[in-house]
Amino acid sequence: MSDVAFQEDEYHRQLDLALWRRVLRHARPYRRPLLGLSVAALVVATVEVFFPLATGWLIDEAVANGVSGRLYALAGFYFALCLLLSVCIFAFISFAGRVATGVAFDLREQAFTRLQQLSFAYFDVRPVGWLVTRVTADVSKISSLLPWFLLDLVWGGSLILGIAVAMLWINWPLALIVLAIMPPISLISVFFQRRMLGSSRLIRKTNSQMTAAFNEAITGVRTTKTLVREDEALREFQGLSSGMFQHCMRNALQSAAYLPMVMSLGSLGVGLVLWRGGVTLGSAEGSMTLGTLIAFMQFAAFLHMPVEELARRFTDLQSAQAAAERVQSLLDTEPAIADSPAVCARLAAHSADAPRDDVAIDGFSPRIERIAFRDVGFWYKPGEPVLQHFDLEVRMGQTIALVGATGGGKSTIVSLLARFYEPTEGRIEVDGVEYRERALEWWQSNFGIVLQSPVLFSGSVRENIRYGRLDATDEEVEAAARLVNAHGFISELSEGYDFDVGERGNRLSTGQRQLISLARAVIADPQVFILDEATSSVDTETERLIQDGVHRVLEGRLSFVIAHRLSTIRAADLILVIDAGRVVEQGTHAELMARRGRYHALYVGQFTRQREQAWLAGDATPSKAELR
Repeated sequence: MSDVAFQEDEYHRQLDLALWRRVLRHARPYRRPLLGLSVAALVVATVEVFFPLATGWLIDEAVANGVSGRLYALAGFYFALCLLLSVCIFAFISFAGRVATGVAFDLREQAFTRLQQLSFAYFDVRPVGWLVTRVTADVSKISSLLPWFLLDLVWGGSLILGIAVAMLWINWPLALIVLAIMPPISLISVFFQRRMLGSSRLIRKTNSQMTAAFNEAITGVRTTKTLVREDEALREFQGLSSGMFQHCMRNALQSAAYLPMVMSLGSLGVGLVLWRGGVTLGSAEGSMTLGTLIAFMQFAAFLHMPVEELARRFTDLQSAQAAAERVQSLLDTEPAIADSPAVCARLAAHSADAPRDDVAIDGFSPRIERIAFRDVGFWYKPGEPVLQHFDLEVRMGQTIALVGATGGGKSTIVSLLARFYEPTEGRIEVDGVEYRERALEWWQSNFGIVLQSPVLFSGSVRENIRYGRLDATDEEVEAAARLVNAHGFISELSEGYDFDVGERGNRLSTGQRQLISLARAVIADPQVFILDEATSSVDTETERLIQDGVHRVLEGRLSFVIAHRLSTIRAADLILVIDAGRVVEQGTHAELMARRGRYHALYVGQFTRQREQAWLAGDATPSKAELR
């Protein structure tokens, strides 16, 4: 799509010190390496202050006395400074690497944990690629900046202070001339910071959109090729790429103007020292020696170096703030669906008690006997209701079928039931208790859900089935596969249960993926099953296998079945016909057929199409008795 339609966070503040203080909290576990980094930076700054002094002393000694014992001693001192500098540089590189790697690991782990906690509503408006950018590129930008920014702050600040003190001690009038370049550099930094921060935010935002679009293009590459839309897809991506190019060029031009200005002012300081110091050196009453002049020039050059480095890090800070805002906003996002304080208190009390089989982790009964929807309403957007005044009471062992047109609210009902979303109005009760009073983890762990498009993970068949219960034995994995009629085809695979299913299970057919998905749901032994059009995308033979497996799985459990093929729900205890978020008909198959209403029309129309398709294929047609 040319417009990547999703909810994008907007940021308009200037450099946010409060934000960076919060980001720095992630570096607290690495206080020791950060302290080592700071000490090494301080020592390096001190050594670099002594380098010009040592150089001046060497020159003055050589001019005054030639080769002497003191000259050798000064040369030894200079060599010791070089050795100490090398050791400290090695130390701070090691410390910085440890901090950067550790902070990146912690941020990614925290971000992934937070993503696991967030409700479905968060992902409804944020593409996968956009989220991946936060956990990868944005985290890398922050973690790589933190140690080096601290290093340059300690090193640069100490070096500037040391140089200023040394120059004032040697020749304070000349020092004031050099230090006069500092105010202009500060003004230039203030001028450019806003512009670089704005362009950096646009870069991060567009980068997220490009990643999202790229992810979508890869996922839908087959659709793009079958519709011969490669050129259109390329043009749409080029639109985003062009925007990225413009933002990067603007940021690059701002940096290209900013850093040379700082460098030019630093060079101006060196030139002033050379001019004024040369005049003093050449005058008859001049007290400045050649060594002192050279040392002063080196100080002026060194003053330019930390200022330039700090300016560069400041630029990086502007760019990284956009990434920091995005990552921190993700970490700060509170799950819309979570346990209440009262539930958390009961969970804490239960964890302190000895475990009991007759009590769930939230203090209530571990068995689900009755679920009731009480005047439930729901909407994704205010003023656009998806479900209205929905009432339903069901008991364990019943099978409830939901049928109706696409977008009518069927999937919303089961999503509310599983607490992927929560009712906007009304309440859902579990054995008389509002289900928000039950522990979220306990509630969702009692659901087995099989979707229309099953998702498998890279790995073996065994690992995918065991994903439903990680402590399941090989025998339990095989038993679950047998229960859902998956053992037969698994045994025929080249490596059996160790067969690698490929990315998203692409080495298996849709029906095979569906059977493995069903086995994965079964192995957890849930009390409630949700089947969301589980047989709508499979062939007739596979549908029979799935239906046979489903029939055995649902025995003794409460189940909700969203049906596309109405022939699969004839035995349901209750069939609800949903339209525009309301129940327009309900009853058993026989009752609804006798009523000759909406369900009857859907059922007859579907079988008429099936007879026509069967006749065209030369197969036997369904019996007219099936229409009764």
